[in-house]
Amino acid sequence: MIEETSLRALAVAFGVGLLIGIEREKSKGSGGAAGVRTFTLAALLGAAGQLAGGTPGFIVAVGAVAVLAVSAYWRTPTEDRGLTTEVALVLTCVLGGVAQRWPIVAAGLGILTALLLVARSPLHEFIQDKLTEREIADGLLLAAAAVIVLPVLPDYAVDPYGVLVPRVVWTLVVIVMLINAAGYVSLRTLGPTRGLVLSGFAGGFVSSAATIGAMGARSKTEPELSHAATAGAVMSSIGTIVELTIIIFVANRKLLDPLWPALLGAGVAATVYGVAYAIRAAKNARGEHGSYGRAFEVHTALIFAVAVTVISLLCAVLAQRFGGSGAVAGVALAGFADTHSAAASAANLAVNGTIPERTACIGILLAFSTNQISKAVVAWMAGGAAFALRIIPGLLLILVGLAAGAAARGLLSP
Repeated sequence: MIEETSLRALAVAFGVGLLIGIEREKSKGSGGAAGVRTFTLAALLGAAGQLAGGTPGFIVAVGAVAVLAVSAYWRTPTEDRGLTTEVALVLTCVLGGVAQRWPIVAAGLGILTALLLVARSPLHEFIQDKLTEREIADGLLLAAAAVIVLPVLPDYAVDPYGVLVPRVVWTLVVIVMLINAAGYVSLRTLGPTRGLVLSGFAGGFVSSAATIGAMGARSKTEPELSHAATAGAVMSSIGTIVELTIIIFVANRKLLDPLWPALLGAGVAATVYGVAYAIRAAKNARGEHGSYGRAFEVHTALIFAVAVTVISLLCAVLAQRFGGSGAVAGVALAGFADTHSAAASAANLAVNGTIPERTACIGILLAFSTNQISKAVVAWMAGGAAFALRIIPGLLLILVGLAAGAAARGLLSP
């Protein structure tokens, strides 16, 4: 007697074959070599082979369907030849057998296969008419940087101060490339103004400094997008503040009580300045129909990585030379490189009782402040003086909002 689990697995195989078969029948029409019945039977054949003979039976079933697919391919008129239907037929048989062991996996793969087949026309149109050779090359370069280069780099410090980790540095390079690529996709999808603003805000959750560097490069190479790039750069600070709030809440939620006015003040200031530039960019949107440039510039990512590395080494040298003048100074120095890690460190020190909560709050405020200096440096290096002079007033306004909120809670009093 067939068990209930086997019946469910057979039902999945039947459904997968039926789903893919319906799409193929609709796509090929009455002249197609394989339609809904053929695909459904192929799925059931794979299921029956797996149930009756295990792996050998499954291999025989798939082999038989492959032979039939090859035969049908050679019988198809030359001008109509295409391997999609034949490959899909063999895959359907494989999914029928897979369903007997992993029905959920088979169902998911079957749905993905049907979706891929349905999307044939949009995919062909996108690749042939919209996707350029340069975009394909940039995508391959990004994949190589993330999948090939990154895993083989050392994940330990190679300098005497213990701050220069090659894998971490290259991770920054990949992050900047990803942010640039996200901005490029947003530009093509939403248009210059909304695309850069949205990608800037999202980039702030990864690295606000990296986002500012990416936006600076965009502004420098395409001046017509300068206002939108500035808005995106400032909006990245909002993402950073939101993520910083989440990190503090997770690490030591007690610190949020004294810190929330300062974080709110900084967030409001960043929003006001960013929205002002976004509105300004929207007014000039008619003039922003130029080239979208490249998905990313490798030298921009390298410049950012070099800047962060130099700042980290400088902080390490200062700390070693002048000694540990307190946890606050260490956290403030760490803020030059990354606000989030510095804040998490301060929060953990307060949890462990190493430093008082008030001291931890001051350290977080200083780390946030020193990070604004790093952002200004990155803005100048990546976008030039013109871009930096548009960003720096926003950074100063954010610091004013931070200080106002901190003063309201008495954090700045002796």
